[in-house]
Amino acid sequence: MSTTTPPTNPVPSPTSPTSAASAASASASASAPAPAPASTGVLAPTPSQTVGPFYGYALPFPGGGDVAPAGHPDTITVHGHVHDGDGAPVPDALLEFWQAAPDGSLRGAPGSLRRDPVTGAVIGRNGVDFTGFGRVPTDADGHWALRTLPPGAPAGAPGAVPYISVCVFARGLLHHLYTRIYLPEHAGAGAADPLLGSLEPDRRATLVATAEPGRHRTYRFDIRLQQGTDGSGETVFLDFG
Repeated sequence: MSTTTPPTNPVPSPTSPTSAASAASASASASAPAPAPASTGVLAPTPSQTVGPFYGYALPFPGGGDVAPAGHPDTITVHGHVHDGDGAPVPDALLEFWQAAPDGSLRGAPGSLRRDPVTGAVIGRNGVDFTGFGRVPTDADGHWALRTLPPGAPAGAPGAVPYISVCVFARGLLHHLYTRIYLPEHAGAGAADPLLGSLEPDRRATLVATAEPGRHRTYRFDIRLQQGTDGSGETVFLDFG
């Protein structure tokens, strides 16, 4: 870094009171602070920054990932990891899920966030009703798991392919992201689905869960927030305008 030597103050001349006064006046003028520049009325933008994340403090609730009624024989497990662009797990993300019931109904049921009538604490579901809504935080390894019932094709949409809607909240995201989970047994009908049918095969694959061999009714679905440095594709996210 270059530096500049400040100018020396003028030295008063001892030969004349007048010249000494002039020199003193010049010295005082030189030492006075420079006036502030006139305002142009234009303010510099505040640097952008994200807030949080604070998802783990109040939003998760007991049994948030247990959407299927307790002990239901048709329960499936969908699980996976959330990764950033470097492939590292995101340990403080929050995922929300919405889906149709197996019969295609979108009514759901209230009761996902029941509260204790005495303490006011959230105690979660009653273990009987299917609400169609889940909320799951990722753990320290970026892992999440959802236990639910297989979604049905939305009622009134003949030929539609069933799916689970997903909303992703994570650090570094100013706006949450929307995506979908399609089960592999339904992916073959993807040409009839407006979304799947519009995607190239490699992009379509990011929306289809994988059945895990040796695990009963269990599917793997990883979410990648950005294009990976190893070439792994970013998950398809949706813009609802």
